[in-house]
Amino acid sequence: MATNYTGGCQCGDVRYEVTGAPRRLIACHCSDCQRQSGSAFGMTMVVGESDFRILQGELKTYTSTSDAGRGKLAAFCPRCGTRIYHKPEVRPGFVSIKPGTLDDTSWLKPDMHIWTSRRQPWVVIPESVETHERQP
Repeated sequence: MATNYTGGCQCGDVRYEVTGAPRRLIACHCSDCQRQSGSAFGMTMVVGESDFRILQGELKTYTSTSDAGRGKLAAFCPRCGTRIYHKPEVRPGFVSIKPGTLDDTSWLKPDMHIWTSRRQPWVVIPESVETHERQP
């Protein structure tokens, strides 16, 4: 797996890079991720904060409370609204990048599914993948 990744927002105003291997690739089925993604779940690529940097553009932020009751800072492009990353208070020192914003998404395969108690009934999760009914 590569250790250098680049990505950006839909309109191209924001560009970023990640230097270092992802710690986890998580599919989250909580209602917040469903709402934010407009889909059945959201995906998160956890990387060290020191391995992530914005190359171009400015981000706006929004702070919300997760389904687990914890604070979560969300950063997005102010022009097109693309969510770039989250910083959950439960993971200091890490950034949770929205992996759909990567330039190359062909290798993405979640290694964990969380909040499966809220997953849509038609979503099938492989038995070989780690799962949690709530936030681990």
